[in-house]
Amino acid sequence: MIAYLLLALGLIILLVGGKFLVDGASAIAVKLGMSSGLIGLTIVAFGTSAPELLVSVNAALKGNSDISIGNVVGSNIANIGLVLGLSGIFYPIMIKRSHLRFDYLVTVLVTILFFILGLNGLIGLWEGILLFSVFILFNFYLFKSSKGGIADDKEVEAEIEQVKGYSWLISIALFSAGIIGLYFGSELLVENAVKISREFGVSERVIGVSIIAIGTSLPELITSIMAALSKRTDLALGNILGSNIMNILSIIGITAIIQPIGVSEDFLDVDFLWMIGITLLLFPLMKTKMQVSKIEGSILFGSYCLYMFFLL
Repeated sequence: MIAYLLLALGLIILLVGGKFLVDGASAIAVKLGMSSGLIGLTIVAFGTSAPELLVSVNAALKGNSDISIGNVVGSNIANIGLVLGLSGIFYPIMIKRSHLRFDYLVTVLVTILFFILGLNGLIGLWEGILLFSVFILFNFYLFKSSKGGIADDKEVEAEIEQVKGYSWLISIALFSAGIIGLYFGSELLVENAVKISREFGVSERVIGVSIIAIGTSLPELITSIMAALSKRTDLALGNILGSNIMNILSIIGITAIIQPIGVSEDFLDVDFLWMIGITLLLFPLMKTKMQVSKIEGSILFGSYCLYMFFLL
């Protein structure tokens, strides 16, 4: 029972730490004169993935590679099946042609690349460098093509407006608290996830792709559902696809550079195929009426429930 409470506490500390990190770093960036577009493209985007990054790095350093891989694979499946599916059920998500021509295409290519790199059972230093290099090129292209980033993202604008009045002391304190929270939160989460898996004879892979992946995807889930309820779904798909791209390129890339990540046969035979499958399933659902409506959302959510059923 204590392990469950500590795991939940670790998750809460992780999410709060991620929020503090984003607020503190954004406030510092504003004071240094960075544009809202650049802040959104770098600090906010990277900050929202910080919990997953810390969990994956921490798990890899402790020799729990299944949690590192499971965290990312499970999050990517959850982003499409759970987050996008539930959001579509609440309110139709409009699809921009740019999502199909660029964001979705990159998501598919990066997902397949991830699978190919894992086929030999190890994602090592050079694979990590390759993934992180693609991540840098991807963000450079986004920044150049948007002429300064995503300044039209109202959520980013609101985030920046909120932190503009912070003093240097508060900004640095938030930033520091965020880093400390992410470290201790990831420690609690990984340590107690391993304890639970051993206590109940459940593999670390299952814990990684289910409990940890869903937990670290909570910010995307809450944000997307709130956007759907307020009928502001224009950015939902782009944010979710962007999150999946970042999970693979930055989280797996950085983790593999720090510590090679083992990829078990179970991931290659089951979870990677589900991740690729649900990503490919998204294309015909988006193309029907250029939206993810209640029907398409139900199909995605049903696919995620099916994955959980076979997993557990």
